[in-house]
Formats: sequence, structure tokens, C-alpha cells
Amino acid sequence: MFLVNRKTPRLTVAEARTRTGGDPPEAVLLDVREKPEWRAGHAPDAVHAPMTALAAGASLPAAVRGRALVVICRSGHRSQQAERLLAGRGADAVDVEGGMNAWAAAGYPVVDERGNSGSIA
Repeated sequence: MFLVNRKTPRLTVAEARTRTGGDPPEAVLLDVREKPEWRAGHAPDAVHAPMTALAAGASLPAAVRGRALVVICRSGHRSQQAERLLAGRGADAVDVEGGMNAWAAAGYPVVDERGNSGSIA
């Protein structure tokens, strides 16, 4: 029996923004960081689903079920794990290389939980 190491292509932040920013968007930006990170700063149209909750078996938020997902975290590590977990559940998911650090570095908007200018913790 052979084990296949599946290598899924990753999106750049520019590709992620294009896929999640259309009208209507092609995909949903799913932020898998934890609540304090989310509160400090996230992409304006992202949906929050913490990796720890997903790993514990939590369902995706109703608004994103059945939709293509672009998964993002702070640096790209957790989003890779989440992409594999979600793909294993049958979701159409791809992760973002560099995460929110790369998003903010590219000059894309980041808002806090109140919609004000946010930061990446």
C-alpha cells in the first residue's frame, strides 16, 4: 500500500482577495485564528471559525457551508492544517500562503471587531 502525500496548491494573498472579493464572491474567506486574534484584526468580509473548534469537530458556520473556502490564519501554518481537515470533510478549500501577515503587508484592509482599523497580533 502506498501513501500519497497530497500537496494542495496555495493561494497568494492577491489571489485570495480576488477569489473572495467579487460580486458575488467566488469563495468565502474563512479565518481560522483564535478569538483574540480575530478581535484584534481580520479581513473585512472574512468569516470566523477557530481552528481549535474545527479540530474538535465543530461544524462550519451556516453561512459558509457548501461554498468554496479560502482559509487564512496568521502565517499560513494553521490554515494548511484547516484546509486538510476541511477537505477531509468534503469541503472545497484552499489556504493562503503567508496568512494575515502577508495580507496586511500587501496593504489590504484589516478591521477590528468593531469595524475600526485593526492589527495582526
